[in-house]
Amino acid sequence: MRAKRILMVVATAVLLAPSAARAETLLTPFAGVTFGGSGEATGAYGLSLSFLGAGIFGVEAEVGYTPAFFDTTTSEFIDSSNIVTVMGNLIVGIPVGGTEGKGVKPYVTAGVGLLKSNVNGVDGVFDHVSNTDFGFNAGAGVMGFFNDRVGLRGDMRYFRSLTDPDEDFEFDVGVGDLDFWRGTVGVVFRF
Repeated sequence: MRAKRILMVVATAVLLAPSAARAETLLTPFAGVTFGGSGEATGAYGLSLSFLGAGIFGVEAEVGYTPAFFDTTTSEFIDSSNIVTVMGNLIVGIPVGGTEGKGVKPYVTAGVGLLKSNVNGVDGVFDHVSNTDFGFNAGAGVMGFFNDRVGLRGDMRYFRSLTDPDEDFEFDVGVGDLDFWRGTVGVVFRF
């Protein structure tokens, strides 16, 4: 009889206990616009892959591409340009409604990576200039899910290059001249 009571208490506790939050994998193709800072307001697109433990803390890898980053209409020397961002970020989200089904998740993100800019000059002035800088990004956004697997994501991020202000073989880090904002929207797939 005592074993039966213990078994019923344990079974009741298991049934009434809150379900454990599950880890999430999020894949988001995105499109948007870059503006402000060093670049011209122009379209951008890319892809991010995020892993969130318990739906709250996680890491993100993202790659973005912005064609025509530098203004070619006001410079007679630039034929074309682009910038590629490759960033590794930490992400913190608050799952309102849980990690399954419908719900909303506001989040903040920040990280470091590479900013690769390319500029092609008009014939006779210069051919091609390519520069890769370390950089950082920080931003915030929100995800809204329609069901267990699909939702929309929108965010705003600030990007800035990092530089060594004194080339004296010491580890000095300062902010560089390359900076811009990027606003994006995308379809987010949850696995």
